[in-house]
Amino acid sequence: MSFFSTGPIDNNLVGGVRQSQQVTVKIVNRSSVDNAVISIRGYFLNGTETLYVLELFPISPNQVITKNYIVNFNYKFEFEISGPAEEETGISVWGKNAIGQTVAVHRIVSDELLRS
Repeated sequence: MSFFSTGPIDNNLVGGVRQSQQVTVKIVNRSSVDNAVISIRGYFLNGTETLYVLELFPISPNQVITKNYIVNFNYKFEFEISGPAEEETGISVWGKNAIGQTVAVHRIVSDELLRS
């Protein structure tokens, strides 16, 4: 089982509006034959961690899954990958503003996720 985290994301106010209002999580299984299982946990951060996203689902060979979550606050996401395609499954996280544009400081690709 592999465990990854975005670490805490400081979603500062800019002009009275949070930089990101939404996060898009992309999960890609690059295996042509094996499945993986993904667990996603999202936390609202306000001095403590409050769980607000909890999902567990399979990802088939060559499948791409896109999930969108509201993040009009400071946040953190954690991911667990298990199953035969664990090493061939990648995750990226994309903060987006109110009009759906990517917020560069909230973009985290697979190689940038914290691993433990």
